[in-house]
Amino acid sequence: MTNGLKNHDYSFRKLQNANFHDMTFENVDFSNADLTGANFDNCLCRECDFSGAILQNASLKGTDFQGSSLREADISGANLFFAMLEHADLTDIIHDDQTQFFDLYCPAEGPLIGYKKCFDYRIVQLLIPADARRTSATNTCCRCDKAKVLSIKDMYTNEDYDEAVSYVDSDFVYRVGDYVTAENFNPNRWADSTGGIHFWLTRKEAEGYM
Repeated sequence: MTNGLKNHDYSFRKLQNANFHDMTFENVDFSNADLTGANFDNCLCRECDFSGAILQNASLKGTDFQGSSLREADISGANLFFAMLEHADLTDIIHDDQTQFFDLYCPAEGPLIGYKKCFDYRIVQLLIPADARRTSATNTCCRCDKAKVLSIKDMYTNEDYDEAVSYVDSDFVYRVGDYVTAENFNPNRWADSTGGIHFWLTRKEAEGYM
């Protein structure tokens, strides 16, 4: 198998457990193919057609589906950790509670606690209120449009601080007791690196950032 495949027709093929790891596909037709258990980890799929494909229990970790169609594809039990779906057609896609990293990672409703890492190894604990918009893509990082700063602590010594500066925007400062608002919040959940207050559900995950 070569590292790249272009203008190929795999439609209606039986390709269970096929290993396509690290390949680049361009304008490849996988429509209605049986790809149960297939490995597409770290693949780049440009303008590919997966419509009606069976991708049950497939490994789609880090797969870039830019411009591809997953219309009516069955991803039940598949693992989509860090898959890129921003410009993919997901109309009527089929998934279940065993599908990993497709549903919203953070609670869709109600208040919740989040954590983020800022400059100088400062860990910010946030209260995301019930009326805050929140979203996530295909990993454990979430975004919201507003939050209250509950505490700021040194990652190693747990020393308290009054403020912390965002890694992404040095003008965005978190201060204990204050609400912060991301005016540039992007509601498109599949756009991962975009506007919003990025946070994790656990302090350990926040500490692992960068």
